[in-house]
Amino acid sequence: MIRKLLRKVFRRAADAPAAEPALIPVARHGIRRGQVSPAARKVCKVLQESGHKAYVVGGAVRDLLIGHPPKDYDVATSATPEEVRALFRRSRIIGRRFKIVHVMSGPETIEVSTFRASQDADSAETDEHGRVLRDNVFGTMAEDATRRDFTVNALYYDPETETIVDYHHGVADVQQKTLRMIGDPRTRYREDPVRMLRAVRLGAKLGLVIDPAARKPIREMALLLENVPAARLFDEMLKLLFSGYAVGCLKQLREEGLHHGLLPLLDVILEQPLGERFVWLSLENTDERVRADKPVSPGFLFATLLWHEVLANWEARKAEGEHTQPALFSAMDEVLDAQAGKLAITRRIVGDIKDIWALQPRFDRRSGKTPYRLIEQPRFRAGWDFLRLRALSGEIPMELPDWWDRFAHAGPDEREALLNAAPAGSEAPAKKRRRRRRKPAGAGAAETADAS
Repeated sequence: MIRKLLRKVFRRAADAPAAEPALIPVARHGIRRGQVSPAARKVCKVLQESGHKAYVVGGAVRDLLIGHPPKDYDVATSATPEEVRALFRRSRIIGRRFKIVHVMSGPETIEVSTFRASQDADSAETDEHGRVLRDNVFGTMAEDATRRDFTVNALYYDPETETIVDYHHGVADVQQKTLRMIGDPRTRYREDPVRMLRAVRLGAKLGLVIDPAARKPIREMALLLENVPAARLFDEMLKLLFSGYAVGCLKQLREEGLHHGLLPLLDVILEQPLGERFVWLSLENTDERVRADKPVSPGFLFATLLWHEVLANWEARKAEGEHTQPALFSAMDEVLDAQAGKLAITRRIVGDIKDIWALQPRFDRRSGKTPYRLIEQPRFRAGWDFLRLRALSGEIPMELPDWWDRFAHAGPDEREALLNAAPAGSEAPAKKRRRRRRKPAGAGAAETADAS
């Protein structure tokens, strides 16, 4: 009992924030209220006018300090979820493990969370591995800051005074480009193993060096990701892949030994010479599109990550005598089923992936009416982008995507010329005509005579 009490006291002392937080004025941090989303400013103002504390918190403050435009805004407040809900007509309470309020303002959705209390391992509801299952114990702002994962995420910005409230020297860590964990890293990773993935993603995206104390336990604790719900793991994977720095993230994941918990087939894919080039080309293309603020497709990206597993499975099935199209669909199902246990890929995204894969053998058929029908397919452009990526990686000749690009943009006469000039062997397989069995001469007359 005494040993347990001492552990609790020393843990709280180690995790405790500074007695008084640093109040950093705008002259030192440089974030003006005009840089903050109008919706986030409005939420803070309404809560403050109702007698509650309210701050823009976390990633938005960190990104503004670094110079990255935030993609979304979170607000932390002393108001309970029910009190927040009562103040905003367009709002709803969501979550069970972690209750928050979504406040809708125009096209924006602001996540509003109540200050959480720090829970120790003896009082928190956890699973057998230490992962926190319920986190709805409300507390003070200082406790909320201690509960957050990294120092750079424990920053509170008041749009009214343009002041940052900093409990854990997060502003200094941003300036020194260091990603440091609040509290004991091993304990924090057990509470939520996804923090290991988040450390890798933030480090790669923001150019921060993971503090040695936070980095050291990652490899040996990677197996804890096995206990994370598949849907949550998939959400974190999407954030990582569409961060604009997916190439750096995946390289870091391999170094830390974390990729086994995300895509079980990733090692196999990257060990194939063609597959490795194909995957990196896709990731580089995705990073460029994200950083240029162009639309990106989760279905397309996952289709590229898993394509060479499908291709190997497909070729093996054809070698065993299965017909081309049924063999492809069986290969697609087998590969996607292997991922289902780790990543809860949504049904819509699975549909997009299959549509892209199913189009690939159809690009080999360049005669008759097939090309005309194919370019009218809703997924033609995504399928063609995928085809071109295969050519860039060296899997197929570049002549094939170039031909389809010309055909799609050509006029009627030029299309006919392209069809006539298509290489031999690109024709669609001819349908076998059923041969009608001819009756022997006079058989009909004999049958009539017998019948009479």
